[in-house]
Amino acid sequence: MASVLPPPGSNALRSRTYNRGLVLGHLRQEGEAGRAEIARASRLSIQAVSNIIAELSDEGWVVEAGKREGQRGLPAVTYALSRGSHLALGVEIRPDAVLAAWIDLGGQVLHTERLALPSARPEHVLPLVADLPARGAAAGLRHATVFGAGVVMPGPIGETGLSDIATQLPGWGDVAPDAVLRDALGVPVTLENDANAAAMAERILGAAQGLGTFACLYFGTGLGLGLVIDGTVFAGAYGNAGEIGHIPVATSGGSCALEQRASRVSLVRALEADGISVRTVDDMARKFAARPPAMVAWLEGAADALGPAVAMLENLFDPEAIVMTGALPPALLDELVRRVSLPDRSVSNRQDRAHPRLIAGTAGRMAATLGAAALVVNTALSPRLVDAR
Repeated sequence: MASVLPPPGSNALRSRTYNRGLVLGHLRQEGEAGRAEIARASRLSIQAVSNIIAELSDEGWVVEAGKREGQRGLPAVTYALSRGSHLALGVEIRPDAVLAAWIDLGGQVLHTERLALPSARPEHVLPLVADLPARGAAAGLRHATVFGAGVVMPGPIGETGLSDIATQLPGWGDVAPDAVLRDALGVPVTLENDANAAAMAERILGAAQGLGTFACLYFGTGLGLGLVIDGTVFAGAYGNAGEIGHIPVATSGGSCALEQRASRVSLVRALEADGISVRTVDDMARKFAARPPAMVAWLEGAADALGPAVAMLENLFDPEAIVMTGALPPALLDELVRRVSLPDRSVSNRQDRAHPRLIAGTAGRMAATLGAAALVVNTALSPRLVDAR
């Protein structure tokens, strides 16, 4: 399929933010490039690109990378993204912990933190979040270099018909989370659900690299769905698209909500019913190695429930692939992918596929945390039209 060029930049008709995004996006894609090359790709004039490069250099977003010999004249200066002067912070709020990750513009993970919580109520979470700038500074990362933070939590966000479900964080229904988190961190905050963030982590750092349109099933507190369409996360009207864990699916044991069979919560409950206590991914990995009957039974039930869900996603969205990721041991995730029966009656069942229909993610247990930071970087390095009214 032929690649689709971005809309052309125009000095008169496109916003400054959009044109900057065209230049930054090209440098992210190519690694380094000269002004003439950027101008051809963005359809901006060389003078416009020169002005934008000068501005971005002054602000520390880009640096001179070297010189490239041309057909005639002096060697062309090439530019690349600066890796140290602008950082993004990702924060994930789980029922039992706050996780944080600092990344640079190239997606390199510079530092991570995990802070245990007595509960996930705002009064316990916010002091720990407010302490993250100091913790980053102790690791050599000046908070002044953090240009934005992505914060993720289990959905749904805000008061909805799914409020007070077991997987939602307690006490946040009456709080404006983006405002209180922005105040705690002192930088612009992008609030996202954990599944969308995990999808972006897989696209930037994991198994979905090179995929433009895909679905991501995320094992967080419950089971969430991140949808990436043409490289952009689809959030829905209120940021709650993808609450797939609550849809009913037909299984061999009858109809049930998907995350009753296929979620981290359902796995923990199944093991506890058999007298087995697990709190961390490492605990799960050790138990999986021993193959207790309760875990094998959970795998069978989860795979049984995920089959119809995968078929639904394929026929609704026609993705290039579906990625399963999250806070499960890699070996357990791999086996779950192998056990899911993929239906023949699906638009995704075709001979010319470039990727498997169902893929185990590789972003790991911090997929949502890393994805939260990656979303901030992706926004900064993507062309965006800004309404100047």
